[in-house]
Amino acid sequence: MGNCCDQVKFSELTLDMFRMLQTLEREPQEETTQLFDASPAPGRIPFQPDNGDQRPAKRENPHKYLLYKPNISQLIVFLSSGFKELPPNGVLLLYMSADGCFTNVKHPDDGYDYGGIATNSKREPDHISKRNVQLKDIHCLYPGDLYPLTRKPLFVIVDSDNSHAFQYIPRYFGQPVLVLMSPQDIPPSFHDQQHKGNLFTLFLHSPLTAVCFICNITDIPYSLWEKSQSHVDRFMSEASRLLIKCRNIDPAFLQFYGDDFLRLLILRFIFCRVVLRLHRLFMNNNFSPRSHP
Repeated sequence: MGNCCDQVKFSELTLDMFRMLQTLEREPQEETTQLFDASPAPGRIPFQPDNGDQRPAKRENPHKYLLYKPNISQLIVFLSSGFKELPPNGVLLLYMSADGCFTNVKHPDDGYDYGGIATNSKREPDHISKRNVQLKDIHCLYPGDLYPLTRKPLFVIVDSDNSHAFQYIPRYFGQPVLVLMSPQDIPPSFHDQQHKGNLFTLFLHSPLTAVCFICNITDIPYSLWEKSQSHVDRFMSEASRLLIKCRNIDPAFLQFYGDDFLRLLILRFIFCRVVLRLHRLFMNNNFSPRSHP
């Protein structure tokens, strides 16, 4: 779902939506070279033993709903449809790139009073005329709206300036829930670049491109790109090894780790967090991504 007011868009796709769409698409098996690391691109199932002459089973791309500035009714309908269509071992992945909805409630409730994200720029006339601070924006998706979806495994990505509102989603039904949240702000020197897409989504789409962006590298020789990409791949391999062996990690990470797309997103999230923590312009805590758990 996309609703970033100032972001470049193609037809009914924002740049963030387009990047995430590419990230969640498998490359054709015939494709052997790829300049930008944007999707898992597995010609076979990762870590699957070689079957000799037998061709690996075809892996289908995940079914997707693309919603650009939906009203809340449309969003709830499509979330319900996606929830209903999940196979027994399926996971509902919800990606949201949108402007934040904020609140001024002094004693907030986790589900609705921390605000959420704007799904649409529309405002109801009756709602505007009532100057009651206790009223909530009906075109805002709140964390509490996602509680019914936690009856099945739920993987949420929030790229917004109010992303941290989603860090308290509970596990009422015992199913795994994982939320990856973008930084709520970026250094002022990058503010005028936000129309080109959000930095967090860029890290999830192409980590090396994101590193070049925050280091202000605009031109890079192909040979150097390939060498740099090998370092990124080595980081991912080592992070994967450590993640599996870690005894203190929340089980939700490992429960989603069997899916190659979700595994890729988790590893790129780790890469994003490490890189931003080491970058001198991103020392502020608001400049770091978070996860729940």
